[in-house]
Amino acid sequence: MSAPTPVMRVVVMGVSGSGKSTVGSLLARRLGVEFIDADGLHPATNVAKMAAGTPLDDADREPWLRDVARELAAARGGAVVACSALRRRYRDTLRRGVPGLVLVHLVGTRTQLAARLGARLDHFMPASLLDTQLAALEPLQEDEAGIVLDIRQPPDALADEAARRVRVPSPEPATPLPPRCDHAQVRPAAAG
Repeated sequence: MSAPTPVMRVVVMGVSGSGKSTVGSLLARRLGVEFIDADGLHPATNVAKMAAGTPLDDADREPWLRDVARELAAARGGAVVACSALRRRYRDTLRRGVPGLVLVHLVGTRTQLAARLGARLDHFMPASLLDTQLAALEPLQEDEAGIVLDIRQPPDALADEAARRVRVPSPEPATPLPPRCDHAQVRPAAAG
């Protein structure tokens, strides 16, 4: 009898306008798992604050991130979540609730991101907050399981690349250390 396949749980992260929702939904289809847009989990107070052009602070984000982690952990067959996860401590909050989490960081230039935001009509996040998001962004660290993809590629190509490169890590690391990352391949943490 073969061992059960570990459940895939992925966060597609990046600043507003990077394509998290589009690439995330395409990736979820390729992996055969549920897609969750973390923007839909924001409480009304957070949405109102952002719509008014006021950046969220950590007190606003913490309960939202815990809700995102709970939703992702509860997805029985696995899931892909689109979530900004800009700072390391935000990703740490997600990882505490979702062992084995893999991150896909979508990156682009300010010019690319601003052009995308300027063309977007159906989102509560105003383009005026792009600079605050770029200032807050902390790139993936060596010890974070994840990959980095450049948004110059079309969304389908990004989803194909993410599906090809993301591997399912062990459901629980052998040690309390998080998985390691190089930006070319996801590697599970070394034991012991």
